[in-house]
Amino acid sequence: MRGEMAERSAGRWSRRRFLGGAIAVGAIGTGVLGSAAALAAEERWAMRLSGSTINFTALPIEQACERLAALGFEAVDVWSAHANCPHLDDVQSRLKAEGLKALLARLRLKLNSFSVYAGGYPKYAELLGQCGGGVAITGSAAPCDPKELRPRMRAFLEQLKPQLELAEKHDSYLAIENHGHALLDGLDSFKAFVDMNKNPRLGIALAPYHLQARKESVEEAIAIAGDQLFYFYAWQFAPGLGQLPGHGPADFAPWLAALAKIRYRWYVNPFLHHEPPPEETAKALAQSIAYLKQCYAKL
Repeated sequence: MRGEMAERSAGRWSRRRFLGGAIAVGAIGTGVLGSAAALAAEERWAMRLSGSTINFTALPIEQACERLAALGFEAVDVWSAHANCPHLDDVQSRLKAEGLKALLARLRLKLNSFSVYAGGYPKYAELLGQCGGGVAITGSAAPCDPKELRPRMRAFLEQLKPQLELAEKHDSYLAIENHGHALLDGLDSFKAFVDMNKNPRLGIALAPYHLQARKESVEEAIAIAGDQLFYFYAWQFAPGLGQLPGHGPADFAPWLAALAKIRYRWYVNPFLHHEPPPEETAKALAQSIAYLKQCYAKL
């Protein structure tokens, strides 16, 4: 992997030198301009979209994935039993890793993540590794007095060490979601987390919904998280379908611009809780995808 990254860096540096040299000698022709455009396109941040199976809780895992694939999502986030979502436990007991991999291969979906708010990461760690690895998303801990934030965050990170050993063993990552009334909630807690976290397999799952509820800046949270941002919910603070991009009042373009600025390398995940029936959800998600692509085109 490091070798590939070095080759890519070397390739980009060589192209930059070529363009700079060409301009220096006055070769400002269509060939150079075309090469410059190609370089800019290559280096532009790519927005990749994943969808969560919990948004189709009423459907079996196969049909939920079929819906997400039909909508054009590139990857999938499989949920455990939070809000009675049956999907991940069904995979574990019935499909197994090979069954899920076969399903995703048939639908040309990649595995982004397991959301393990119910059950916890250790329960699903081996399965995630058998599926090729990915991100496991879970919550933090109980809230605390602001004066106790740093020692409480330090203790929380210390408690995660056994889970991070599992992540290392199963080639996976652990992402902690910010939430209202939790240890990881506002910008100060983001700063404490990022300052103290030294493990490359541990990061943040950023939920704008909860930051907006606190009237805090999503863009600032993205900047603070930086390369420790492992998951991004495209999810706004609004009722019903208004939670989705392109439905509620939030402008997602600045959020995408902030993701581009930090070169966010994971997926953008349109999301809502308490979804309507499958047909209505699919229609709403299609509108969200179109809206996000419009925002992305403005970058």
